[in-house]
Amino acid sequence: MKKKSLFTHHDLIYRSAFEVFSLNMDFANCGRGQLKFESGSTSDFRIDASGVVYAARDLELTGPASLTVQVNDIATKRQWTTQVKVSPQSRQPPHIHRRLSQDLTEIMFPSRNADSQLKRMKRDWVIPPINVAENSRGPFPQELVRIRSDHDKNRSLRYSVTGPGADQPPTGIFIIDPISGELSVNKPLDREHIPNFHLRAHAVDLNGNQVENPIDIIINVIDMNDNRPEFTHQIWNGSVPEGSKPGTFVMTVTSVDKDDPKTFNGMLRYKILSQNPESPSSNMFTINNKTGGIITVAAGLDREKVSQYTLIIQATDMEGNPMYGLSNTATAVIKVTDINDNPPEFTAETFFGSVPENRVNVIVANLTVTDKDQPNTLAWNAVYKITGGDPTGSFSVPTDPTTNEGLVTVVKPIDYETSRTYVLTVEARNEVPLARGIHSPRQSTATVSIQVIDVNESPYFQPDPKLIKLEEGMLPESTLTTFTAQDPDRFMQQSIRYSKLADPANWLRIDPNTGRITTVAVLDRESPFVKNSLYNATFMASDNGEPPATGTGTLQIYLLDINDNAPKVFPQEAEICEKPEPNAVNITAVDGDLNPNAGPFAFELAHRPTDVRRNWTITRISGDYAQLRLKIGYLESGIYDLPIIITDSGNLPMSNTSYLRIKVCQCDPHGDCTDQQHIMAAGLGTGAIISILLCIIILLILVLMFVVWMKRRDKERQAKQLLIDPEDDVRDNILKYDEEGGGEEDQDYDLSQLQQPDTLEHDTIKPVGIRRMDERPLHPEPQYPMRSAAPHPGDIGDFINEGLKAADNDPTAPPYDSLLVFDYEGSGSTAGSLSSLNSSSSGGDQDYDYLNDWGPRFRKLADMYGGSDD
Repeated sequence: MKKKSLFTHHDLIYRSAFEVFSLNMDFANCGRGQLKFESGSTSDFRIDASGVVYAARDLELTGPASLTVQVNDIATKRQWTTQVKVSPQSRQPPHIHRRLSQDLTEIMFPSRNADSQLKRMKRDWVIPPINVAENSRGPFPQELVRIRSDHDKNRSLRYSVTGPGADQPPTGIFIIDPISGELSVNKPLDREHIPNFHLRAHAVDLNGNQVENPIDIIINVIDMNDNRPEFTHQIWNGSVPEGSKPGTFVMTVTSVDKDDPKTFNGMLRYKILSQNPESPSSNMFTINNKTGGIITVAAGLDREKVSQYTLIIQATDMEGNPMYGLSNTATAVIKVTDINDNPPEFTAETFFGSVPENRVNVIVANLTVTDKDQPNTLAWNAVYKITGGDPTGSFSVPTDPTTNEGLVTVVKPIDYETSRTYVLTVEARNEVPLARGIHSPRQSTATVSIQVIDVNESPYFQPDPKLIKLEEGMLPESTLTTFTAQDPDRFMQQSIRYSKLADPANWLRIDPNTGRITTVAVLDRESPFVKNSLYNATFMASDNGEPPATGTGTLQIYLLDINDNAPKVFPQEAEICEKPEPNAVNITAVDGDLNPNAGPFAFELAHRPTDVRRNWTITRISGDYAQLRLKIGYLESGIYDLPIIITDSGNLPMSNTSYLRIKVCQCDPHGDCTDQQHIMAAGLGTGAIISILLCIIILLILVLMFVVWMKRRDKERQAKQLLIDPEDDVRDNILKYDEEGGGEEDQDYDLSQLQQPDTLEHDTIKPVGIRRMDERPLHPEPQYPMRSAAPHPGDIGDFINEGLKAADNDPTAPPYDSLLVFDYEGSGSTAGSLSSLNSSSSGGDQDYDYLNDWGPRFRKLADMYGGSDD
């Protein structure tokens, strides 16, 4: 293939400046890809992507002109060139050489009138749609229709289309020849992606002026059977009750086909390919070939035999045509649900059990059943009912939720002496009724034989409590009653003994063999152990069984009142003003007895002492109250004890003289006492005063002990003296002080204490008769010149040297070494020793005879230093 043979030449006719020229190029024997057009003369002409040539500026051609056009294949990088002849416009009508397909359908624009105005068209004028089959294999571009306008007979027009698929996304699907108006599709179409396209066709002249109104072109994509049916689920789950009749709906399976459902390509049909298991029949189900509904077609569904079926379902398009249609499959899992078609059946006809008497909430026997229905469902859960043998309702049969067993349980105490055995009839059912047509078999009923075991039961008192009525004041050793117990064990030969368990006042005694109760003290209704005239005592009865059993009973003694308590005045203390305004107080009486052995009371003042009736008077107000008042106009403040005789109203009445303590005091205008001292005295009883005195005495003893201890401690501190050595002991005495110097680093010291130690303690400030045992005697001594108070030295070492010299020359210095404590000793001092023994002076000239007067401890020193040279 050569470059020169790729194009066919056409003459382009120039009309006027900026007129549009068209270049129609045919490629011979070559595939056509995406091309790029270029003009050799870029200043005069330009070419668009479709090959249309435009005048880039005003051109005046006097003769033919030549235009070089270069075409580049973008995909293969190949190039072609051709020469185009351009001649001036002639006066004849234009004639365009074009290769047109003669068999294409033409779509004509509606005709216009002479003034280029649209004619009124009928409403039903519609351009028929263009049908294009999807998935076409080409070749492309594939011509579809030709668009024509009546105006192209007398002038050149240019055609174009707009809309999705043309100049809007997705672009490039449809193209149109701008000169011939041939509309072509450029690639295969997919109906499932875009089922139709709506384009608009335009016709313009070479100047770009619209010569026709746009027309709508509908392009429908014709469906092809290019999609298989797809089930919405690969596995379908359904259920159907067992025992269902034929025609029972089970489930519906659905599938979709992307092809057009209005055509055979999208019309689906269903069928069942296989059933597993094939029991009891291979065709237990059928499917509606159009809707996909699955129903039963045979009887015999039994969950206990087959609990699940698996079906393979096929969906085929083309109305199920096996030759042309496309198919797909899915799995349908159908579970056979349980119904109560199997009643519970006992594993045995008779069950046995035993229980001790008087025991409750005890499981006697376990009833086991079998049920073929699905476990742990309402059709499997068993419910047990006692239908006979338990007239008193002593048993119940709840269900064990785990094992489904019936638990025969005692709910009421059982008496061995009443019934030794029980034979129960128990029926088992399910929580839901049996299915229609199913009846309970004989195995759904069983008998339960229960043996009652005799045990030693506790004796019991009858009645309990036992009430007796007695008058109070009954003497000791009186028989009250016989309180006995009964033994419920009639088939056991046992004896009962009695004992007292609770007797709050310790009034009673019970005979251990007979249960006879006697008194050991006088019964008193007014005792604090008696509540509402009722006294309670508890007794115990014990048998001699194995093991022994005990029972308790209560004896209630209702004590009838007798007149055995004399009345007393109440209140026992009162206040009254010393002046007779006001001068009265109301009193009453209290009596431990009950009516009629209590009130009404009679009140009377005693005859002794005589001043009682002279100063006071008492007046009865009612049967229970009397008023006491001053008889004289004035009575001195104080506390007075008034004897009052009170008599009750009992049969054989009792009298008693009780004292009323009256506090006579000064009163304010409101009648209230103002004498605080008397109030305090009257308010404190003897016990309170004794308690206060005891507290004061204890406090004084503690203070005295503390003072004695402090004095003893001071004496012990003063008794501490220096250790005294034997008479021949001449060792130095070491005096200990509480404080030593802190070294040369200690700056807190007083040099005056070192310079004048004699001034620290003077004899005149010591008390007479107090002296140290080692100090000089007090007789007159020779006078020596006082040491001069040297000025404060500049160095502590010089000060110490001066002190050493003064000590060596001081005749009053002691003849022994002494420990001196200074506030400041110094670190690494160069001063010499202060000891007089190391002094350079011999001290022979000093007089030490006074050592003889210092006592036996210094006698050896006196012999060594004192006396003559002998």
